[in-house]
Amino acid sequence: MVTAFFNLVGRDLRLALRGGIGSLVAMVFFVIAATLFPLGVGPESALLERIAPGVLWVCALLATMLSLGRMFQDDYDDGSLEVIALGPLPLEMVVLAKILAHWLTTGLPLIIAAPALAILLNMSTQGFAVLIISLLLGTPILSLIGSVGAALTVGLKRDGVLISLLVLPLYVPVLIFAVGAVEGAIFGLGAQANLLILAGGFLFFLVLTPWASAAALRMALE
Repeated sequence: MVTAFFNLVGRDLRLALRGGIGSLVAMVFFVIAATLFPLGVGPESALLERIAPGVLWVCALLATMLSLGRMFQDDYDDGSLEVIALGPLPLEMVVLAKILAHWLTTGLPLIIAAPALAILLNMSTQGFAVLIISLLLGTPILSLIGSVGAALTVGLKRDGVLISLLVLPLYVPVLIFAVGAVEGAIFGLGAQANLLILAGGFLFFLVLTPWASAAALRMALE
């Protein structure tokens, strides 16, 4: 079962790499959106430093949402999802494999790009470590929650808009605690409490969302 799980993850990673520029849309959006803010608000260093954590996290959140529609839709359209569902892996493990592949192709590149964008936005170096930790905890939560929205809308037209409406309210607490952690590190208020809440949220959604997404997929495949 473990081998089948990682084979499925590897399959999705290979398909993403074959997608060319399409697989990089989230990171390209993240970089472009973050670099536009200094042009919009002006070059004032103090202002950029103050808004940098929020800007980076809002851009990361929106970039993650861009790729949610492809988590199950491509496999559903070509019939692969039904074949995979009939395979040796429980559907919950299939969902978890796809969530992992989505994070590796979306969340991880955002984390890698974040420090360079933080420098561009003049963010204090005191918040760099916490920014990376918050992204390591928060972006998997975005993928986990997003899997439920992607599963509920699989096979529907205009699924991107529907996914946004479904998952955005659940993304707001992640945004609040992640930005709060980075700002706490920068302004000396402490980041531990917010990071612990993010860690607890990650464990909660790791247990809950594969079951919810699998149930939604079963209804779509019937």
